[in-house]
Amino acid sequence: MHNIYHNEQMQVRYDKIEQIKASGHAAYAERFERTHSLAGASVLENGTAGVRVGGRVTGLRFLGKLAFGHVFDFSGKMQFAAQKNELGDAFAAIKKLVDIGDFIGIDGEIITTKTGEKTINIKQWTFLSKALRPLPEKFHGIADNELRLRRRYLDLIMTPEVMQRFKKRTQIITTIRSFLNQHDFTEIDTPILTNKASGALANPFVTHHDMMDMDVYLRIAPETYLKRAVAGGFERVFEFARSFRNEGVDSSHLPDFTLLEYYCAYWNYVDNMNFTEKLLKHVLAEVNGSLELEYNGAKISFDGEWPRLSFRRLIEKDCGIDIDAYSTRDTLLDAIQARQIRFGDEVDITKAGRGTLIDLLYKKVSRPALINPVFITHHPLDLSPLARKNDDNPQVVDRFQLVVNGWEVINAYSELIDPVDQAQRFEEQARARAAGDTEAMEVDHDFVTCMEFGMPPMSGWGMGVDRIVALLTNAHTLRDVVLFPLMKPE
Repeated sequence: MHNIYHNEQMQVRYDKIEQIKASGHAAYAERFERTHSLAGASVLENGTAGVRVGGRVTGLRFLGKLAFGHVFDFSGKMQFAAQKNELGDAFAAIKKLVDIGDFIGIDGEIITTKTGEKTINIKQWTFLSKALRPLPEKFHGIADNELRLRRRYLDLIMTPEVMQRFKKRTQIITTIRSFLNQHDFTEIDTPILTNKASGALANPFVTHHDMMDMDVYLRIAPETYLKRAVAGGFERVFEFARSFRNEGVDSSHLPDFTLLEYYCAYWNYVDNMNFTEKLLKHVLAEVNGSLELEYNGAKISFDGEWPRLSFRRLIEKDCGIDIDAYSTRDTLLDAIQARQIRFGDEVDITKAGRGTLIDLLYKKVSRPALINPVFITHHPLDLSPLARKNDDNPQVVDRFQLVVNGWEVINAYSELIDPVDQAQRFEEQARARAAGDTEAMEVDHDFVTCMEFGMPPMSGWGMGVDRIVALLTNAHTLRDVVLFPLMKPE
């Protein structure tokens, strides 16, 4: 075989491929039929024979005529033992051919060693896959987080708690999906490539469709399409929607993320708040076993009724500014500057509209202090171009956000179903966009047309799945709960 490796360890492994073939094994097998996962095998009675397991070798040591090692699969790991007087030449082949990181198949009998460890005693074994690179000895707990993210597959192999975190992510999503199904919601798919970047205030990714010769956007949210489905007759719909926003990356924001949205006909935002509390308490009980969790050393309690505070009162309490007293962006900016509130160098407030200023103010003075779950209600109209105006105060909307640990995990509304009101708000957004606000929405005429055919009263809801997973798994950044986050090339 052609010599392609200069690294000595890799060359040694590469040279073994011919030896593996000469011994009657395949260096890269087609399949291996297992009778048990390793977790399943580890609870079998001593003396159970004909147990066939497969996995990656993560440990191997020889003690004269005995060998012990560990194999690892998705369910966990298990010790194996090999005895020269039982295996003969097959024992020597283990010593000669098998390296840490290789995959092997084992047929054996369950025993318990003197140290009390459940073990599979090899009767026969076969080679399944040769690893040409050795596993790093010190990858577990490695300080270089960038390297762990780039080589997540090694992180999963070497760091058991990382594998557990991603198993828990799947459990969280499955539990939510099951709860929604039990409450008569229907899961549907909506487009990722869209003509309009609508459904949220965000900067979109733009790409080009060659055949149609037109620019399209990666969706920033599935909202307007889920509402179209409700207009068409679906009464309760949801989607786990991969969404994309061309914005900054930090511990609680990613450019592509998983957004769960649902819409329920005939509900308002208060019905939705009540349901949200039930849903999340159910998820915590099922996945966490408790309504309390610890995140980054702080205790967070989801028990009892969650407080409900208006946006206006919250900001006024925290910095003394009554946002209702400042009807224009200029007067509001004067009030903010008079209190010497700074938003950081990365924020260009000269182009921000009144709604964006209010949002910045809330994120600066109020949100960081909210640890236990709190519902924030009655956001200003400027911040909610798709939400229904409040009947008593048309300057605010029937909306809530659930904030936990300073993170907005859920956004929900009594949805706007008045097409005339919607068209006017789109026009206001378009003016803000023309004035330089890149996060303002474009006019979506097709969506307005849909509304003109009639929509039932409804309440909609969106949750950052990655944020909930981070909270429930004590992950410090969202990149820790996304298997393969976007990275700059090395």
